[in-house]
Amino acid sequence: MAIDAIEASSPPSQFPSNFSSSNQLRHFYVAVDRLQFKMETLIDLLGVAGRRTGLPIVVCCSSRDELDAVCSAVSNLPYISLSSLYSDQAEAERSSILEKFREATAKWNQQVTVQTGDGHEVGNDEQESCMIVVTDTCLPLVASGESPISARVLINYELPTKKETYTRRLTSCLAADGIVINMVVGGEVVTLKSLEESSGLNIAEMPINISEIL
Repeated sequence: MAIDAIEASSPPSQFPSNFSSSNQLRHFYVAVDRLQFKMETLIDLLGVAGRRTGLPIVVCCSSRDELDAVCSAVSNLPYISLSSLYSDQAEAERSSILEKFREATAKWNQQVTVQTGDGHEVGNDEQESCMIVVTDTCLPLVASGESPISARVLINYELPTKKETYTRRLTSCLAADGIVINMVVGGEVVTLKSLEESSGLNIAEMPINISEIL
């Protein structure tokens, strides 16, 4: 299921200032033929990305039901340290999860500055990647002064239908040089192309070997 690349047609001012150099961001999609294969595809994706030492990942969902389903499926993966943010969560627990994740992103940034000659990070191979699953209602409130969490990888498990929601996920969850992976099922290709056109983005098909973009 191919999507034509679209040249950026919107002025940079449509994006928040920390994403004005949008070429640093890399937007991809992975097409899933049927809804019942979507979770399996996510687990396969995490089977590669989640094994990267200390990799900070955010998975965004639109509903609590999907958040619970993702958490249930991912909880059995031993190489991922999993947390979730939901609406009736105690504030102290939420703050602790966000702080822990920010620490993970700081460690990741330090780690990638020390590389071996073949480009692989030097570090403890036993260290888990760090992942948060979150719904749109529980994203960090950047507009209210809450700090973003700056993940290396943002996975849109449920594709937002509005540009504003897509942009808010970017600004609250993703590092300025991060990677966005949009999971697209069937007819959602129309929604994805609409997001491209309205946001001036170029969303490419994800390489078969995800390690190429991490």
